[in-house]
Amino acid sequence: MTDNDIRTEANDPMLLPADEARRLLADAPWQRYAVLGDSIAQGVGDPSPGYESKGWADRVAAMLSSSNPGLAYLNTGRIGATTAQVLAEQLQPVLDFEPDLVHLNCGGNDLFLQGGSLDELRTNLDALFGALARSNAQICTFTLADVWEVERMLPMRPMRDRMAALNDVVRELAARYDAILVEFWDHPVRLRPDLMSADLIHFTTSGYAVVAGEMVRALHNHLSARTEEPAR
Repeated sequence: MTDNDIRTEANDPMLLPADEARRLLADAPWQRYAVLGDSIAQGVGDPSPGYESKGWADRVAAMLSSSNPGLAYLNTGRIGATTAQVLAEQLQPVLDFEPDLVHLNCGGNDLFLQGGSLDELRTNLDALFGALARSNAQICTFTLADVWEVERMLPMRPMRDRMAALNDVVRELAARYDAILVEFWDHPVRLRPDLMSADLIHFTTSGYAVVAGEMVRALHNHLSARTEEPAR
């Protein structure tokens, strides 16, 4: 594509084609997929011309359903939710749902205002990851993208160090609880000038389409690695 081409869901080179997603998830074993967290988990964002208006999690659920039509899906993500609110309000409904695949994304709202406690955030996230791990569900998560290099994001640049600190906590806990982790901090999508919604906080739906494809690739890679593990 050249800079003069109109990018749509049909020709976006960063998107995972539907037939490829079906191939990658053909042997996916998961029957019950849950997502909990904040507005990013919910998939809040401005629509993008030429793209289906869906959040990333809804897209992942649709891709999983294409290989498993009986998939059950629950998304409890909520705008503005802090880690404490996810613990208090979303964790138990998700556990009651009994997922075998669960995605957790939250923490940004804890640090959005100056003075947010990183220690409290780590404690709450640890409790969330721990409870989900004890349910025997496969956990997955992702880091936030470093979007602050784009010129229109300069007003939000004071947030960069705090979001980088959040990512460090997420990496630490993902490793501790054997979660599937997708790294978006330095993903090339972060440099797209039309990536961010008007609020300069959430991806547009074109960005979420890219996120969904990367999540599917990560799920496939996890299954492939598990299959290739030598017998003990």
